[in-house]
Amino acid sequence: MKAKISKHHHHHPKPPKGGTQNDGGTKSIESPYKVGDLLEVDIKKIVPGGYGLAFAENLTVFVVLAVTGDKVQVRLEEIKGKTAFAEIEKIIEPGSKRIQPPCPYVGRCGGCDFQQMRYDAQLESKIGIIRDNLHRIGKIEYENEIAIIPSPNEFGYRLRAQWHIDGKHREIGYYQRDSRDLVSIEHCPILVPELDAELQRLRREFDWTNFWPEKGAIDAACGDAGQLSVYSADSDLGDAEITFSAAGEKYTFAAHAFFQGNRDLIDTLISTALGDVSGGHALDLYSGVGLFTLPLARRFAKVTAVEDYAPAVEFARRNIENAGLSNVELANWPVGKYLAEMSGSEIDFVLLDPPRAGTEKKTVLDLINLKPRTVSYVSCDASVLARDLRRFLDGGYAIESITAIDLFPQTHHVETVAILKYQGT
Repeated sequence: MKAKISKHHHHHPKPPKGGTQNDGGTKSIESPYKVGDLLEVDIKKIVPGGYGLAFAENLTVFVVLAVTGDKVQVRLEEIKGKTAFAEIEKIIEPGSKRIQPPCPYVGRCGGCDFQQMRYDAQLESKIGIIRDNLHRIGKIEYENEIAIIPSPNEFGYRLRAQWHIDGKHREIGYYQRDSRDLVSIEHCPILVPELDAELQRLRREFDWTNFWPEKGAIDAACGDAGQLSVYSADSDLGDAEITFSAAGEKYTFAAHAFFQGNRDLIDTLISTALGDVSGGHALDLYSGVGLFTLPLARRFAKVTAVEDYAPAVEFARRNIENAGLSNVELANWPVGKYLAEMSGSEIDFVLLDPPRAGTEKKTVLDLINLKPRTVSYVSCDASVLARDLRRFLDGGYAIESITAIDLFPQTHHVETVAILKYQGT
């Protein structure tokens, strides 16, 4: 996942197609519902975006912070045609998997939206979200099992964070859900303890006298043995270099460069994405500081790693050098541009790990045109994955497996690895 990621903005999902549009030129019928209305509803399941799905008369309701099986009174916050978004006003009868969220900020802080459900229910919901996207967006009926690998730690797992700074009120924290308003955070239970301690230290010791902007941000990361890197464009916090060991490799990076976020699952992510592949030429697209590049270079005669962000490429260069590898070509290019201009080479394996927004249609089509034998698609957004998998299926590929990895416990986000095999000759 390559995005700033402490605060996940909740983009309201598009309502399912059909039934929400007016017919031709007929006048739209006034909705009997208005914002602020209270309704009693039953939560049927959790859907993309992390919302609970419920139904009222002529209305589909998406409910924030819900749990399957809840019977709740909700307040309508936004109405679009026959769809509404709502917040829970009162829990009439909790679903069997509902628990009290351990963190006092749940409901205000935009980070965690699954803390109110037991961990097994979180995992179940994530599989449901992946399947829902495959079916609705990809028009893919995937019959096989989708396994999900749980996080060894449900809390205290996160080795990267972005904290927001409010210069006017001298506060540090996360954004509220659906807004740019800051929630001042004293302690964040999903951070690894070293990062949580650093958040508390910064709150005590931040140099407010030299901080001029109204708003700012701090990127923070934790490496081996609790090494810390903290970076802000608006304040000199050092941006120290740190190392992280995974899959028998050593990676150097700093807070301003992307690195995967769950300390306990990075080895698992690498082994799931690469399986037992080996061969001639592998492409690592959106390669960052080289997380997949290094293990790929141990298995393939040649690896080409493509990454647009120059500081990440610089770290990758050093990581490759420190690993003593001489079979990697680093291309500091935008992936789309690189693929558009690449030709002729036979590709055995492609590791595709795009940023949250995914990859442009032309980029996917250019990749399919190269006919790599195997593609391992690592995605942090199941709706983007479903859209792209449809393109691969139409381009002659078959899905060999889909595995979910719970890199983001307590949130509706999930990492998915899809392995695709080319069916042509």
